[in-house]
Amino acid sequence: MKKLAKQKKLIFINRYFYPDISATSQLLSDLAFDLAQDQNVHIITSSQCYDDPSIKLPSFEVINQVQIHRLWTSRFGRLHLLGRAFDYLTFYTSAAWRLWRLVSPGDVVIAKTDPPLISIVASVIVKWRGAVLVNWLQDIFPEIASALGVFGMRGRVFNLLQFLRNRSLQRAQINVVLGDLMAKRLTRLGLAKTQITEIHNWADGENIQPLAKANNPLAREWGLQDKFVVAYSGNMGRPHEFATLLEAAEKLAENEKIIFLFIGNGSQRKWIVQEVAERRLVNVIFRPYQPRERLGKSLTVADVHLITLHPALEALIVPSKFYGIAAAGRPVLYIGDKEGEIPRVLSYYDCGITVPEKDSQGLANQIIFLAENTERCQQMGINARELFDKLFDKPKALALWREVLFLNKTVPKKTQEAIFTTNGVVEENPVVPMS
Repeated sequence: MKKLAKQKKLIFINRYFYPDISATSQLLSDLAFDLAQDQNVHIITSSQCYDDPSIKLPSFEVINQVQIHRLWTSRFGRLHLLGRAFDYLTFYTSAAWRLWRLVSPGDVVIAKTDPPLISIVASVIVKWRGAVLVNWLQDIFPEIASALGVFGMRGRVFNLLQFLRNRSLQRAQINVVLGDLMAKRLTRLGLAKTQITEIHNWADGENIQPLAKANNPLAREWGLQDKFVVAYSGNMGRPHEFATLLEAAEKLAENEKIIFLFIGNGSQRKWIVQEVAERRLVNVIFRPYQPRERLGKSLTVADVHLITLHPALEALIVPSKFYGIAAAGRPVLYIGDKEGEIPRVLSYYDCGITVPEKDSQGLANQIIFLAENTERCQQMGINARELFDKLFDKPKALALWREVLFLNKTVPKKTQEAIFTTNGVVEENPVVPMS
């Protein structure tokens, strides 16, 4: 279609937005602030923050030309499933009412997947109002809930939710996914390839730069400048497996050179802290989420970063922490399926190593190898940054989003990027624009 007229609105729905520092908030904030330079952008979001539900943000404000509509919701937080479910329910109700009042014919509604299944609510209202729906899938529910064994997410309830979710995806003009495996998952659900486009998440390569630990003031502040630091930075939620990591830390407890650093929060943090105390692991330290302006420093405190994902969740989630790690020029130790989305990238571009879940000895061995072979570790970090500059820097992703939302043509060949090549054949991931 032709470029959207300025009087038409772009309406994003996501439970968190700036100044919140969660991953989905940061990504949406980047995109919204960029689009608002020449478009009429609205955000439907909650009035709370990811890491502190007691914070109450203004119900309406304009920041960098983005109009932010913050909703009333319950405020139980993310640490307990029942409370989280009630927070979701109240967000659905408030978001439906606000969207009904805000949307007009011809508007474009972009529904992100926090809370899960918000596309079901959005698709109904968008259809009634004569607007256009775009789904931005950070993850795929209810399959994630079922894989994690969430109570009630099987049988008739699961089938009903999946049916309604599939209908909402089919009604969308475009469904934006984060990787090739997720795209293939949607095609197996019956979606046409023309309804699916792949845009990876990103990081800000200008604000996150490779930095030697000797020059990092945060490393000195935390007393880590002379240690080999293995870091986990981000959400410590249920999709991520930490037993392998803690067992490896226990095996390396007598190695005074190696320190394990946890930065962030999440539903499993309390359990991790308890395990560290019970195992008397003096080689594990914790720090809270860091402000975004400090992210470049906190990511480069580490010599190597850990990413974990249960194998059953591959194609349902793509860990977004990878992009910031790559921007920081650090390699990854991935605990999970070697055929997963991120492990395939790590292997192909030689910027990390994958270890199977429960192989704590294998993980410990890889950590020792990297600690003793610093040149190899640093080279993988260099490779990670080169990959980031080629494919995952913020301006590239924002340009692809503009193509999806505004242009009635495929992306020119020169702007398409190949993630992999097989037998010399480029596997391209073209953007499919709205028509």
